[in-house]
Amino acid sequence: MSKKERQQQLLAIIEGNPFVTDRELTRQLKVSIQTIRLDRLELGIPELRERMKQMAEHSYDQVRSLPVDEVVGDIVDLQLDRSGISIFEIRDEHVFSRNGIARGHYVFGQANSLAVAIINDEIALTASADIRFVRMVRLGEKCIAKAQVRSLAGRNGKAEVDVFTYVGEELVFQGHFIVYRSATEEYSEGGNRSADRH
Repeated sequence: MSKKERQQQLLAIIEGNPFVTDRELTRQLKVSIQTIRLDRLELGIPELRERMKQMAEHSYDQVRSLPVDEVVGDIVDLQLDRSGISIFEIRDEHVFSRNGIARGHYVFGQANSLAVAIINDEIALTASADIRFVRMVRLGEKCIAKAQVRSLAGRNGKAEVDVFTYVGEELVFQGHFIVYRSATEEYSEGGNRSADRH
């Protein structure tokens, strides 16, 4: 593969997944990490942390349902009542000391707090969760949680949110959350809403 072809592929991969790490790019393009870094430099593509920061600055609604510092992970994209993305890096304090495997409540906590944060309401609380840990997460891995509101609350005050968490392109966790909300508005599927006059 020529350098031009490799750089075109690199651009396409990052465009499709802005959260891809340099290490994952080395695996996909089968070149050294130094080559990836040089290619990024030539193409003017910042490192992952800077890309996350830029995304947060440009596409971020304000969380209403809980303080931002109570969200597990860093929210990098948030469209209230629609979708959200957060990133959580597994560090020493998140793992079992003897094997470096992440404690489950941190992985769950990232997904759960994102499912609540996505709700456009002052009060949102988890009512129930149907979850599955797909594989173990280890020290140093970055968990990318993607949340999507499946249905918004009507008069019963509940919303349904699906969250899928990935490391790289591999699914590690999935959850279906029912979230209570205090809104008195009536919502229709797809995010449109109108005032509840009943």
